[in-house]
Amino acid sequence: MKALVTGAAGFIGSHLCEYLLKNGVRVVGIDNFMDYYPRSMKEANIVGMMHDKGFEFVEADILTVDLSKILDRVDIIFHEAAQAGVRASWGESFKIYSDNNVLATQVLLEACKASPIQKFVYASSSSVYGDTTDLPMRESSLPRPISPYGVSKLAAEHLCWLYYKNFGVPAVSLRYFTVYGARQRPDMAFHRFLRSATEGKHIAVYGDGEQSREFTHVDDIVEATWMASKNGLPGEVFNIGGGSRITLNQVIRLIQEIADCEIEVRYEEKQKGDVRHTFADMTKAAEELGYQPKVQLQDGLRREYEWMKELVESLSG
Repeated sequence: MKALVTGAAGFIGSHLCEYLLKNGVRVVGIDNFMDYYPRSMKEANIVGMMHDKGFEFVEADILTVDLSKILDRVDIIFHEAAQAGVRASWGESFKIYSDNNVLATQVLLEACKASPIQKFVYASSSSVYGDTTDLPMRESSLPRPISPYGVSKLAAEHLCWLYYKNFGVPAVSLRYFTVYGARQRPDMAFHRFLRSATEGKHIAVYGDGEQSREFTHVDDIVEATWMASKNGLPGEVFNIGGGSRITLNQVIRLIQEIADCEIEVRYEEKQKGDVRHTFADMTKAAEELGYQPKVQLQDGLRREYEWMKELVESLSG
């Protein structure tokens, strides 16, 4: 079996590539190294795979590359590539999001019309739900994103549906809920909090810290994504969460316990586009995909903390 993974050098994409290779799947990884965070971090994500005979890496942009050559003999597509970040998606920056999240998805789906792929798994986001009080969030809930990023992810979901409905592209969309773990992006809360704890610096929290999130370890995300490629019915959407919903203030107390230190917390103004709560109803994923999260938050945070200490040491060295 051969799979294409877009965004292969990213946080989730690199973990997914490793998982596939370990399970005997040949992988073509594509990434254009967008400058949202340092290229060196992305290169480090894939360095261990570059000498694997089952891994082929293509540095290219989905919007300009000849996809017909890349899709040749590909069985499954995992579309992880996207411009990330809720807070950076406003104003003139939205073109980056519309190009890389919406147009790139449409271009890839269009190319799939001529390729007999078995499944197209699209990485969507819980951001599509917006700031709802209808909790837990269910796939049948009305999506009302409150950030341009969320709008771009929902638009790509709609594209997956219409290419399935009109052209039979076997697309499945997964709404990931706040993913964490080793290789997490530098702008994400756990990365910032754990780095501050490691370096003895203060933590900046947007809002009062009582906002809650459904946190999902990257290992669970990867396993659910693989399950979707096998069991997900085309045209369907699934929530993928970690079963660990707590407030940011509770997270900080947990980090202080793990790092065995006191951390100064500075509360700053709430950011536009941030939602108050996320909480995943995963009944559908459990029943149709066979998905059950395995990594408990405390264990997952401890593992990311160990990775962070290694990262900080390598940067200081």
